[in-house]
Amino acid sequence: MKTVERPALLARIEQRFRSNPIVLLLGPRQCGKTTLAHAFAAPRQAEYFDLEDPADRNRLAQPMTALEAVRDWVVIDEAQLLPELFPILRVLADRRPLPARFLLLGSASPDLVRGISESLAGRVALVPMSGFDLTETGARALRSLWLRGGFPRSFLADSDEESHEWRADFIQTFLERDLRRFGVQVAPTALHRFWNMVAHDHGQIWNASEIGRSLGEAHTTVKRHLDILCGAFVMRQLPPWFENISKRQVKSPKVYLRDSGLLHDLLGLRSFAALEAHPKLGASWEGFALEAILRLTGDREAYFWHTQGGAELDLLVFLHGRRFGFELKYADAPAVTKSLQVARADLKLDRALIVHPGKKTYPLNEWAEAIGIADLPARVEALAKG
Repeated sequence: MKTVERPALLARIEQRFRSNPIVLLLGPRQCGKTTLAHAFAAPRQAEYFDLEDPADRNRLAQPMTALEAVRDWVVIDEAQLLPELFPILRVLADRRPLPARFLLLGSASPDLVRGISESLAGRVALVPMSGFDLTETGARALRSLWLRGGFPRSFLADSDEESHEWRADFIQTFLERDLRRFGVQVAPTALHRFWNMVAHDHGQIWNASEIGRSLGEAHTTVKRHLDILCGAFVMRQLPPWFENISKRQVKSPKVYLRDSGLLHDLLGLRSFAALEAHPKLGASWEGFALEAILRLTGDREAYFWHTQGGAELDLLVFLHGRRFGFELKYADAPAVTKSLQVARADLKLDRALIVHPGKKTYPLNEWAEAIGIADLPARVEALAKG
C-alpha cells in the first residue's frame, strides 16, 4: 500500500509534548490523523482508545478508573464523541509527578474546541492538521496534489477517476453522517446546495445576502452554513485587513474551500485538462497556494486587503512583526503590478512575493520576487528567521 511519510507533523507533536501534558491533533475527517497517531504510538507502546469502536467506548465507561492506572502514553481517537472525558483529563493532567501524557484526536468540531478550552485551559496544545502538502509529496507531484487535493485516499488513488469517486463519497458521508455526529441538524441537501454555490464563489469576497437570495434563505441562515463548514475545516474565511488610511477598504472576508480536490469535485472537474480549461483556474490556484503558505506560516495573523478603488493583495502575513505580501498568480512569468505597488506603499510591506506554479525563483526588483511554489518552504523559513 502506498504511503507518504509525515515527519514534520510527528516532530511537531513531540515538540508540543515537551511543555504540555495533553496534545490535541485537530483536523477534518479522513486527513490521516489516525495513521499519524499510530506512527506516534507504536514505538511508545501507547494505550490506544478509538471511540468509534464500541469495545473501546465500553472500556471507557468508567473513564477515571480506566485511565488513572495507565502509565506513559495514552491516545484517544475521536475524542469529541465523549466530551465528559475532558474534566477527568484535567484532573489526570494535574498529577505530580505526571505518570502519563495524552494525545487526543478530533475531527474538527466546534464542540470539541469549546470543551477543550473550558476544561483543559493551560494544559493542552493544539496541533492543526490537514491533508498532504508539497513538503510531504514532493514537488514532482504538484499537478496530482493540486487536482486531487491532499486527503490521503484521494491523492494516493490509482487513477483520477478513482480519486473523484472517493471525494464524491466523502462529500456525501460528510454531509449525511459526520456533521450529524457533531450535533449539526441542518438538512444535508441544504448544505450540499450551499457548498456547491460557494465553490463557484471560491476566492471571492463573501456576500451572505446575495447567496441567501440565490438559495431562498435568510442571510443569517447561510452565514450559519458557512460557520458549520469552516468549523469542520473544509472551508476557510480569510479576514480582511484594514487600517486608518485614506482609501475605503473592503471589510467582508474572502471564502475558500480548503482542499483543492473537494473544490474541483464540486465544480465537476475530473482531469487536469478540464481544470486548465475552466474559468476558475486562477481562483483554484489562489486557494491551493494560499493553503500551502498558511501551512508554513500558521493560520494566525493572515489577511487579504482590498480597496473600493480596486487595489488588492491576495495575502498579508505578519511574521515576527514584519509585513509580507503574497500575490498568488497562475502565470509563467509573473510581474509586479500597479496594484502590488499600491499595496506595498499603503501597507508598508517589508517584502512582496508572487507565488506561481513554475520552477524558477528570481528577483523582480529590490523589494519583490517571484517564487516557484516548490521553493516556497525554504523561502518562508528564511523570512521567518529574518
